[in-house]
Amino acid sequence: MNLRVNRFKLLLKNFLVYGFGGIISKLIPLIMVPIITRLMPNSFYYGISDLSNTIISLFSAIAVMGMYDAMYRLFFEKDDADYKKEVCSTTFVFTIIASIVVALIMVALNQPISQLFYNDVQYGNLVMLCAMSVLIGATNSIICAPTRMQNKWVTYLVANTLSPLISYSISIPLLLNGFYLIALPLSSLISATVIEVYFVIANRKRFSFRKFNKTLLPDLLKIALPLLPNFIIYWIFNSSDRVMISNLIGVDQSGIYAVGAKFGQISQLIYLAFAGGYQYFAFSIMKDKDNTEVVSKVFSVLAAISFACTLFMICISDFLIRLLFEEEYWSSYITIPYLFLSPLLLMLFQIGTNQFLVIKKTWPNLIILGLGAIINIILNFVLIPVLGIEGASIATLIGYMVSIILCVIVLWKLKLIIIDKKTIISFTLFAAIFAITRIFAFNLWYVNVPLFLLYLLIEFLLYRKEIVKVLSIFKKGEKTEHE
Repeated sequence: MNLRVNRFKLLLKNFLVYGFGGIISKLIPLIMVPIITRLMPNSFYYGISDLSNTIISLFSAIAVMGMYDAMYRLFFEKDDADYKKEVCSTTFVFTIIASIVVALIMVALNQPISQLFYNDVQYGNLVMLCAMSVLIGATNSIICAPTRMQNKWVTYLVANTLSPLISYSISIPLLLNGFYLIALPLSSLISATVIEVYFVIANRKRFSFRKFNKTLLPDLLKIALPLLPNFIIYWIFNSSDRVMISNLIGVDQSGIYAVGAKFGQISQLIYLAFAGGYQYFAFSIMKDKDNTEVVSKVFSVLAAISFACTLFMICISDFLIRLLFEEEYWSSYITIPYLFLSPLLLMLFQIGTNQFLVIKKTWPNLIILGLGAIINIILNFVLIPVLGIEGASIATLIGYMVSIILCVIVLWKLKLIIIDKKTIISFTLFAAIFAITRIFAFNLWYVNVPLFLLYLLIEFLLYRKEIVKVLSIFKKGEKTEHE
């Protein structure tokens, strides 16, 4: 029982500290979206800013090249301080070189990139600003990693609070003075630079150019390189729809879609909270005999919670969009249920694929996620011209659903996950309720609320034993601490 108590407390601690620490950096921008959209003349400018983020996210993934996860995996391979420092240092040096190369390529190809993303070559200078953000952001992700690895939660929370505060203290004055195109990208760049300096100071003992070990590089790349296509595929799921909307129906529609996506990112906060704590937890139990049972139970319970949260969001999305945003953005509410659910499916997908990472086989992730991404792109071409921004959100959701179903099937055959009847019932019930609420355009509260409450009741009956067990473990953990 003590082992189970300790593992539960480990997951809970990491979820609360590192998960919600990561939420802070995302929650503040989410709260600021209604203010930012009001400070801009129209949705076109917000679309431009959002497309800049898609550029940064794509090229940052290329620059990091999966090395963050590889470093995380090897960091726990040996309990040796000198070895850990070599892992961190080797990863950092490699990422510096990669980020410089990627940034230079972006500068050289600024006009073609501008045409592709903004559907106009005149924003080349904005692409070069994005290149500077990639240069800083790629190394930032590596330099801050030891903070989480060493459970320095105070440092982590302070940094994640300061970052958005610095960014918006710069961007708002710029917007008020009419710098609509560069306000958000420039403020993010300055904020990232400040945080980079902060973590360089905080983690300076973990990094040294002299500790670069070229013999570790093949081991890092063996894990990292198969992950790179995965991160690009994640970008396809999360950001390619903006680019396709921009080119197919206009940048202004991309801005409206971005509001729906930002609103849908409320669920991404849940995903980030979980991911921030789960990775450490997953690697810490990877050698336990009941690893499969524990992971399967986490998967099942979080699936039920994800579906419940999505139905709740359906109940309030139309009301909140009308309350917080100007009329130009009201049509974005129709995308929220799809985009809210998608990050939660990604959370479930990563619970599964982490099982591949634990056994050092990352190639199945690429195939499974790649098929989902291909379906997503195809559906974007078909649905966006017909259904507009809702078509893009439907394509994203279906792509994720295909990926997670394939992932579960493969893991089940490898005996790395167990799918019980409760999970199947939960999914079937949710799918039926989701379809019914869409028939009524997601905006009839007297349909949405009773169905949501019905789902909660059935889920409580299905998982009542798990709820009691979790509460009992938590209470016993508290009693053990007091003793």
